[in-house]
Amino acid sequence: MATIVICSVNKTAQTTTRRCLSSHVRGLVSGDSGLLSSRSLLPSWRWFSRSSSVRLMSHGCRPAAGRSSRRGVLALGGAAAATAAAVVAGFLANSSHFQRAEMATRVSPNVEEKEADIVERCRGLMSPPVTDVKVLLGRKEEMRTKMELLVMETQAEFCKALQEVDGGTFRVDRWQRKEGGGGISCVMQDGKVFEKAGVNVSVVFGNLTEEAAKQMRSRGKVLKGKDGKLPFCAMGVSSVIHPKNPHIPTVHFNYRYFEIEEADGSKQWWFGGGTDLTPIYIDKEDAFHFHNTLKEACDKHHPQYYSDFKKWCDRYFYIRHRGETRGIGGIFFDDLDSPSQEEVFSFVKSCAQTVVPCYLPIVYRHLKDSFTDKEKDWQQVRRGRYVEFNLVYDRGVKFGLATPGSRIESILMSLPLTAKWEYMHEPAKGTREAEILEVLRTPKEWVKT
Repeated sequence: MATIVICSVNKTAQTTTRRCLSSHVRGLVSGDSGLLSSRSLLPSWRWFSRSSSVRLMSHGCRPAAGRSSRRGVLALGGAAAATAAAVVAGFLANSSHFQRAEMATRVSPNVEEKEADIVERCRGLMSPPVTDVKVLLGRKEEMRTKMELLVMETQAEFCKALQEVDGGTFRVDRWQRKEGGGGISCVMQDGKVFEKAGVNVSVVFGNLTEEAAKQMRSRGKVLKGKDGKLPFCAMGVSSVIHPKNPHIPTVHFNYRYFEIEEADGSKQWWFGGGTDLTPIYIDKEDAFHFHNTLKEACDKHHPQYYSDFKKWCDRYFYIRHRGETRGIGGIFFDDLDSPSQEEVFSFVKSCAQTVVPCYLPIVYRHLKDSFTDKEKDWQQVRRGRYVEFNLVYDRGVKFGLATPGSRIESILMSLPLTAKWEYMHEPAKGTREAEILEVLRTPKEWVKT
């Protein structure tokens, strides 16, 4: 089994889809592997404008009726999606600002065109797909293919945006798992902006170990194997970004899909994931922007999603032995298997498309902020808490360590290069350090629900 995620652009007949393209896309179409310029796509703090009516759509999705002018929402398309759009449209916007390109879908795209679209979009990835393209083409309508392509494109889009702001380059490692599958790890260390940035994709399959099955059963899963075996496939994208400047928050996101075949041949499936922010100091404008962007994505699918998944996030990222949350949260969900597979996938897709617009504006906003040695020391202490959560509580780390053939370097990619533990450390009352501790001990609501 193998997988990547490439959804064909604009399947719906007789539909006109608007896409916003940058002049930087031109290099992609000409075969150049150039990056989408974050300086064009991410004009710093101006993205925080609450009166903005700009909405950038990606991955062939149409804006929902009545939402074209919602505040503060941006969803950027990946390089692969932009390439496909440009090829079909037949022209590019020749401007340093976003332009709208009209793209009419053909009424009856034939099989060859769909396959060509998948191949073309693969060229925008950080590495060739984990799964052989021929295999993907043969099962392009299956969910595991759709999800693999989504996580691959999410990885590429985020890596290219980070490279643009940092000026560094990701090291791209392809790895294989002898039990089945493999992955692509992209890591940038000791850059100008990011001390450590990792964006991983894994696509694995085989039989669940008893330890992994035990963890799933503890969450209420009823799993019936045959001869003690439970065939599974799992794929996802995960990322943790640790900036050098303590005024730029750490961000984490993870979106994943599981599929298990039971003894009678039936399949159980579910999605999980989320995005959360861990600032060193509280900035209310950052918190509003981050949470509001996630809320906008959730609201497209269900009015209760943001509220429920925000609470779930605060509960999940709780360091019980410290009595505090890891950060100021975001959204988190797991074992999501309703209302339907396609509807849940659409929701996960919307969430994955918020990764760049919810985080990069915050990075640009604090890019030139100065900081003191005291503030850097506080960052190191807070990173220690981050390490404690990841090694003691994180489900992904536990599952990875319990799965034979897992790549340890990729599993522990989330750990920072540097951290510290000071004995009995407690900040003085009235300081900014004390302010964030109060928030971490009593989570806040950052947007109205």
